[in-house]
Amino acid sequence: MTGDTHPVRLRPRHPCPICGKPSQQKYHPFCSARCADVDLNRWFGGRYAIPAEEEPDPGDESPGPKRDEE
Repeated sequence: MTGDTHPVRLRPRHPCPICGKPSQQKYHPFCSARCADVDLNRWFGGRYAIPAEEEPDPGDESPGPKRDEE
């Protein structure tokens, strides 16, 4: 056994989602710290969004005309 030990890769290598280069285990799923920072900046800048349908708030429903009950 030599002194050159390499970490065991647990995930298959995929292309970096930012630039397409092979990902590096240290920055997974990115290839570098730069691409990881680019992705984080996109999240902070609001470029990524998860679409959602908001349900109407039950308190926002305006009641119909009140009837006088006698």
